[in-house]
Amino acid sequence: MAELHDCFSITELVTLEDLGLSTEGRAWKDMLDGLYDADGSLPCQIDGGLKCFGHPVGASGLRMLYEAWLQLTGQAGKRQLRDPKQALTHNLGGGPAQNVCSITILGGT
Repeated sequence: MAELHDCFSITELVTLEDLGLSTEGRAWKDMLDGLYDADGSLPCQIDGGLKCFGHPVGASGLRMLYEAWLQLTGQAGKRQLRDPKQALTHNLGGGPAQNVCSITILGGT
């Protein structure tokens, strides 16, 4: 599963391609084909993404890690995926020429 920094709709698509989760130019097609749905081969933004939480600047990354932890420990309630083994979180922020990006992979093999 993946939780990506999706401050804008296009950001999610660009990040899917930048991380190699979709081939360049195909993220929108993969999304429409259900690849990133809860029952797809790579569930993404299962909690609805940043905008569902008001995009809490400074806390976004922590919230994504918390969602990954909930999923991996089987505690995500109605959003619970079927037996997730790994989770990827991606967060970014900052201003021009002062950016930070964090990618975390959790779980076993």
